[in-house]
Amino acid sequence: MCGIIGYVGKKNAVPILIDGLKKLEYRGYDSSGIAIYNDNSLSIHKSKGKLKNLENKIEGKTLYSNLGIGHTRWATHGEPADVNSHAHTSTRETIAEIHNGIIENYLELKSFLQKNSQCVFKSETDTEIIAHLIDYFYEGNLFDAVYNATQKMEGAYSIGVICKDEPNKLIGVRKDSPLIIGIGENENFIASDIPAILKYTKDVLLIENNQFAEITKDNVKVFDNDKNEIKSKFFKVTWDEECAEKEGFDHFTLKEIFEQPKAVHRTLHHNIKNNEIHFENINITKDELKSFNKIYILGCGTAYNAGLIGKYALKKFAGINAMCEIASEFRYNDPIIDENTLVICISQSGETLDTLQSLRLAKEKRAKILSIVNIVGSSITRESDYIFYTLGGPEIGVASTKIFTCQLMGLYLLSLHFGNLLRRISDDEIKFYINELISIPDKIQKLLDDSEKIKQIASEQFQNESIFYMGRNVDMEIAYESSLKLKEISYINSFAIGAGELKHGTIALVKDETFVISFATQEFLFDKMISNIKEIKARGAYVLTIVKDECKDISDLCDKVLKIPYTLDIFTPILSIIPMQLLAYHISVMRGNDVDKPRNLAKSVTVE
Repeated sequence: MCGIIGYVGKKNAVPILIDGLKKLEYRGYDSSGIAIYNDNSLSIHKSKGKLKNLENKIEGKTLYSNLGIGHTRWATHGEPADVNSHAHTSTRETIAEIHNGIIENYLELKSFLQKNSQCVFKSETDTEIIAHLIDYFYEGNLFDAVYNATQKMEGAYSIGVICKDEPNKLIGVRKDSPLIIGIGENENFIASDIPAILKYTKDVLLIENNQFAEITKDNVKVFDNDKNEIKSKFFKVTWDEECAEKEGFDHFTLKEIFEQPKAVHRTLHHNIKNNEIHFENINITKDELKSFNKIYILGCGTAYNAGLIGKYALKKFAGINAMCEIASEFRYNDPIIDENTLVICISQSGETLDTLQSLRLAKEKRAKILSIVNIVGSSITRESDYIFYTLGGPEIGVASTKIFTCQLMGLYLLSLHFGNLLRRISDDEIKFYINELISIPDKIQKLLDDSEKIKQIASEQFQNESIFYMGRNVDMEIAYESSLKLKEISYINSFAIGAGELKHGTIALVKDETFVISFATQEFLFDKMISNIKEIKARGAYVLTIVKDECKDISDLCDKVLKIPYTLDIFTPILSIIPMQLLAYHISVMRGNDVDKPRNLAKSVTVE
């Protein structure tokens, strides 16, 4: 989940590396560092904490180099500390490397190196092993040394390597962890993600799994795991650097919450032609769809919560009983998969390792893969049979907001399309539902325009240390996502339950002024929810309830009522999440937290 960047070219690498790390800090911010070639040696600069600490450390120093690598860290092995920060060097300080991922057999490799070399280990990290191992194999050719070292390594990794004795060369390697190459004029780059290099080039080369790149300022060569040179696919990035800037908002998270009307509109209308659903990368026929006897939906965190709601939509519109599973558990539960299985993988980054590994298991068993992903050319998309791009634009804030609502829109469209293929819903019904979805962006905007109400509630509750959410049907699933948002960025001990479960244990936690957020948007369950609200009010709870704006007045029953614009029951999650995102955001700000970079979290989870 770390961020890496590398540069080789005619310019000074140092400001380019620092600028790239700023764009990648959402991937990890426990520590950061750079390694550059300078005055016939490798110069290493690194610091614990936010990137600003590194900037302060190098400020005033005369650092110039045409070659360098940089890293921002999300700690796995070893606490955040200067010594555990990347870049790591070999004992002779001839090799410097950065790494995203985990080397699973690092203890075995450490033992091997201690017995067979004179290397001295300084850190607690698995990453330091890589530098020593490359140095062990180095005999004058950096590419060969890196290749030989990786043949000994097990795990998931992308790495960038430079060598004192080859000051014009940068090596990149990818295995189960994202890596791209940016192609410039008299300069080339490696990076974990596109925003890191977008200021300098929009021409990107995608590195596939188990591939190696040998890069100079004028040339890029890519090799497979047998050292055969291969031609890799280039693509041009269609969004610009401004899309990844705050544009006047205090935080990326707030900007991305307010971008949701446009993001959802873009996702919707890209797939609607003449009031009909048309997918670019999904060509499943009626016969193929009927042949699937099992459909799994897989995701982690927010993507999993989107899948839970998608499960309801598939059942309602297509009559399909899909199974939604946590991707990190799926492949360890001996799932029943064969050629008649469809697996729907949901991931913002397209690099989520748990989801990717489950995808690969499903492919081994000949299942078809349909991915719902935001990042074009990401690993999950490249290994899928069918792709739905959410088109939400770059999402920098670690807590996903706009991509969640785009994922919901994608799942609604997919469910409607499947229902139409199977003739479970008619063409007229499809048009009716599409027209309702077309109204959703304006309804999201209406909620955002009235956001001061949420800020007021946040000011009353931000010091609360225990908040819980409840709902029924899809309201239960949106309760899970709302609770996750609050946990992620406010650090409040929140949780969510199905409201019917109150009397089976959870109501024991309710006492005077317990803050409970209830969702009562499902018309056929409204009276049931009223009963649940009465149960907790009788125990002294302070209750905020989210309802549709046309429901009967319950203001005398609840302490606060928030109304969302009317929509069909199944579509309410895409609206009711908006005030909950804003509530989590404002509470986090009022508690003095770094909203965009919540502690212990990173945007792209590339470790298991």
